[in-house]
Parts: sequence; C-alpha cells; structure tokens
Amino acid sequence: MLQVDGLRVVQGDFALSADFTIKAGQRVAVIGPSGAGKSTLLGAIGGYTPSVAGRVVVDGREITNAAPDMRGIAMLFQDGNLFPHLTLAQNIGLGLRPALRLAADERQQVAHALGRVGLGDFGDRKPGDVSGGQQSRAALARVLVQNQPLLLLDEPFAALGPALRAEMLDLTSEVARDTGATVLMITHAPEDAERAADQVLFVDEGRVDAPRAVADIMANPPEALRTYLGH
Repeated sequence: MLQVDGLRVVQGDFALSADFTIKAGQRVAVIGPSGAGKSTLLGAIGGYTPSVAGRVVVDGREITNAAPDMRGIAMLFQDGNLFPHLTLAQNIGLGLRPALRLAADERQQVAHALGRVGLGDFGDRKPGDVSGGQQSRAALARVLVQNQPLLLLDEPFAALGPALRAEMLDLTSEVARDTGATVLMITHAPEDAERAADQVLFVDEGRVDAPRAVADIMANPPEALRTYLGH
C-alpha cells in the first residue's frame, strides 16, 4: 500500500500538494498536462525530489526522509538509464549490486530477469547493439530484479511507437501482476491508462486528485480532465 499524506513540494514558483492512498497491487496511471507536476510527484515519492511537508508510507513503513535506495521503491526513468559501456546483463546486475560483484544466485536472478522480458539470448550485448524496444525490456528487467513492492514509471516507453509501447505496457502489467507490485505510471496517452491501469491519478497545476477507477473517470471526467482530453 502507498500512503501519501499531506505531501507538499515547492520548487521556485511551483508548488505540488498530494494526499491519497493506493492499495497494494494496484496499477495507477498518472496523467495531466505538461508541467502539471507528474514527474515532481513521482520524484518526491521516490526520494529524488525533496518535500517540505507531509509523509510517504509504503506498506506501513514511513520513508519520507529515507534515501532512494532505502525506500522499497524501484523507479524507471524516461531514458532507461542504461550504461552504454556495460552489457545488458551488467546493466541489469546494477539493480542488485552497484559494484557488480554478484554471487552465483544473483547472476541467476539476472538470467531469469532477462528471460522474463524476452532477452534470454541478449545478455552479452551492449545497449548500442540492440533495438530501442530491447533496451526498454532491459531497463524493465533491471527494475524486476530489485523485487520492490512499489514501481514508479516516468514515461519510460514514450519514445516507442504505438505497437511497441502497447507491448511494453502489457509486459509491465504482467510483471506487476506476477510480483504483486503496486505501479504508478506517468503517461500522456489516455489509451495507455485504459490499457494498463486500474485507476487514474489526475494532476493539474500542482493539485493531485484522489485516484478513481479508469472506466469511471474516463466516462465522467472532471472539467479539468475534460479540457486536457479535448472533450
């Protein structure tokens, strides 16, 4: 479960306020206009953006002041953050040990994660030797080996074409269901929310609405969301 209680982030003239709860295992799409505060929200939950008030609680443990790697959270950024000089297997291994001194069982975890995302024969290749879609799969595999209860996705598939993006959304949903992870996923595309999410968090001008079921909010959107969707 994710609890965000009275969270407030201030960045210059911009302020974000959030107060919501998401049950464990839910897949939540975070949507809203550019500059509304979506990435700021995920950054604050993940520990990359400082907050000035409020608390963040994951599975009953307050993590508000914890370092990013101590929060029980895995985050997948827009560019995937793969290191070009490392193989895909080494990039995935970073999710377990930054020094890459992996024990035998950890190497097995990396191999399993590669297979889980359809890259079982690609572990020795470097990011520049594979396609954009395969790079996205490797970035997802690095998140997978961390086995954290909360997964934050900051539009990691935005640069992919529609068919490949849909494939990655389906794979992410499948992985989340298998592991029981809670997922928050930023997207600008309503169809992505309808495809891969149970609920929607709408963010507008630094205000985060309470989560609503996808079908409900799309059938009866609030005025600000209606404007964003062009209805």
